[in-house]
Amino acid sequence: MCICINCKLVDRCITYHDVEKNHGVEHICDIPNFKPIKPYIHVSIIKDLNGDSKIDWDVQSCASFSEESGKWSKCRPGLELPI
Repeated sequence: MCICINCKLVDRCITYHDVEKNHGVEHICDIPNFKPIKPYIHVSIIKDLNGDSKIDWDVQSCASFSEESGKWSKCRPGLELPI
């Protein structure tokens, strides 16, 4: 799972903005202004039950990570976590 969902900078982060773009979802922030230090993105190719492949992008570590539990949910109240 992407660590960004619990990072206080998720709503300003350029890397998370790119992850959203790659997932084809709406952005939390239209113009992010924070460039994180040393984000590590893990890319997985996953097959669903129909045999179709999809690509999953998860930030697994980042030197700029600053924990704020539930930050993503605060930015997107009522929406299901992107997992």
